[in-house]
Amino acid sequence: MASTSVGSISFFTLLLVTVSLSCGLATTSGNGFSIEEATVHDLQFAFHRNQLTSRQLVEFYFNKIQKLNPILKGVLEINPDALAQADKADQERRRNKAQGSFSWLHGIPILVKDNIATKDKLNTTAGSFALLGSVVPRDAGVVTKLRKAGAIILGKATLSEWSYFRSSRAPSGWSARGGQGKNPYTMGDPCGSSSGSAISVAANLVTVSLGTETDGSILCPSDYNSVVGIKPTVGLTSRAGVVPISSRQDTVGPICRTVSDAAYVLEAIAGIDINDKATINAAKYVPKGGYAQFLKKDGLRGKRLGVLRSLFYDFGNETFLHDTYELHLKTLRQRGAVLIDNLKIDNIVEILSTTSEDIALGFEFKLSLNAYLKDLVASPVRNLADVIAFNKKHPKVEKLDEYGQDIMLEAQRTNGIGKTENQVLLNLTRLSQNGFEKLMKRNKLDAVVVPGPNFSRILAIGGYPGVIVPAGYEKGDPFGICFAGLKGSEPNLIEIAYSFEQATKIRKPPPLQKFKA
Repeated sequence: MASTSVGSISFFTLLLVTVSLSCGLATTSGNGFSIEEATVHDLQFAFHRNQLTSRQLVEFYFNKIQKLNPILKGVLEINPDALAQADKADQERRRNKAQGSFSWLHGIPILVKDNIATKDKLNTTAGSFALLGSVVPRDAGVVTKLRKAGAIILGKATLSEWSYFRSSRAPSGWSARGGQGKNPYTMGDPCGSSSGSAISVAANLVTVSLGTETDGSILCPSDYNSVVGIKPTVGLTSRAGVVPISSRQDTVGPICRTVSDAAYVLEAIAGIDINDKATINAAKYVPKGGYAQFLKKDGLRGKRLGVLRSLFYDFGNETFLHDTYELHLKTLRQRGAVLIDNLKIDNIVEILSTTSEDIALGFEFKLSLNAYLKDLVASPVRNLADVIAFNKKHPKVEKLDEYGQDIMLEAQRTNGIGKTENQVLLNLTRLSQNGFEKLMKRNKLDAVVVPGPNFSRILAIGGYPGVIVPAGYEKGDPFGICFAGLKGSEPNLIEIAYSFEQATKIRKPPPLQKFKA
């Protein structure tokens, strides 16, 4: 394990000092293959043609991390076993040279958000020193599936501390352990809480990554950092071994540079995990043959898409945004989609103004976190009260005076789930059924299309999926477009998102040469 001392040099720093970067890679392998911006498909093709090895790929990312992470702070720790995992993948590939013998993620490096447990030499801390040195009982369910697929766990990505559930005053992308993450396009707000997962993918510090979402934490960082994010149906992917907020809303999903890469990652991590009962109920949504089969250029043909103008398409005086999204709607039509315009969710004002979600997350967080901490093999803290006390004991490293811990204090005041709490949960179910579900079914929609991540609350309270894709840049600031549907509609959403992406091909890498440490 890494050092548990709060004041000691970080595990990440020590690894960067000791790791060998003997390959001296810049943007290519020794055979001239360009790694920068390469997709999973590109990399697998290069592996097959002996233009690249997984070891070279890992060393390339180590080099990039060493160069850019001091500025961007997207990576919290790198895995000391990553090169050994890469060598294992290369050996397996040499023994079985038939293309298509392995999963799409075999030999591919991935970063996982630091609230996703790995039973290895990496810490799992949710960005807090309170969990530094804690020992998890097992890999998170999604990590088990990644390892089975042959993926290389490159390390842990930074995040908004405790998945932005400690303080309402802390900035997005900040954690005590990771510092302040920066958007590689603007050096500003990366959004959160899966900030490091999006930063690292956008800046080519890794091929693909995993984030988590309770409300907006995949969709918003993906929007801000010009990458693709999939927020899956709750239960489609396991949350076992993930530092929790709400079993009702938490979900784990991919953050990648392309829709195809995101589909490959989702294919690897979706499915039943006996340690998460929700995956058993959601198993019916996992398609036979996986998600790659839905990467169709004509995926928009015949799709019925709802356009929710009211509240979501109000850009004020921003004519550029207005014109850009109108152009995107035109593209959707040209690609064969049927747009049902000017729709409105009947109870949208009530959904956006209700306090029920915040109330529910408060009592769910206390119960869920206490259960997670109790299950750890070893930990400096065993419940939410211990975490609060730790922060008070270490105010400097946790920046307690600056940011506080008001969300945690509010959650600690809750007392489980009684009659009042059940009414809150029933209200959220009612809002979803009478709102988004009613809209989708009444208009026979395959999806709705909305600008940016602002639809996240509707998706969060109902456990619905969404996919966000890069949609443009305004004075250098990225923005995305979101496609959302009912539970289990990921196949439709992937078809729609992929077809839009292939028609527009908007994403461009960040102008990192403009910025200096």
